[in-house]
Amino acid sequence: MISFDDFLKVEMYVGKIIEVNYFPEARKPAYQLTIDFGNEIGIKKSSAQITKNYLKEELKNKLIIAVTNFPPKKIGPFISEVLVLGVNDENGNVVLLDPGKEVPIATRVY
Repeated sequence: MISFDDFLKVEMYVGKIIEVNYFPEARKPAYQLTIDFGNEIGIKKSSAQITKNYLKEELKNKLIIAVTNFPPKKIGPFISEVLVLGVNDENGNVVLLDPGKEVPIATRVY
């Protein structure tokens, strides 16, 4: 088990996807996402294997939840700066976690 203090070390924030590009160099089909987390965190990039459940066009302006304090991870030629959170559906494809309602970007998740 972890303590609540340990949980608080994981910084999760609401962001808004502002740009989506195909990621042809990825081993599995994926998008490159550009996400706005507001003034304090800024604009960050992430790679997400979400092509089975989401069309590129429907992701723009979508609110998502991401871990913002993991170290950057190199994925092929791309640097992923945040971890976008999701769960697997019944087919093993990722469904993005979102706040469920409109909330301001940069809202911290507890």
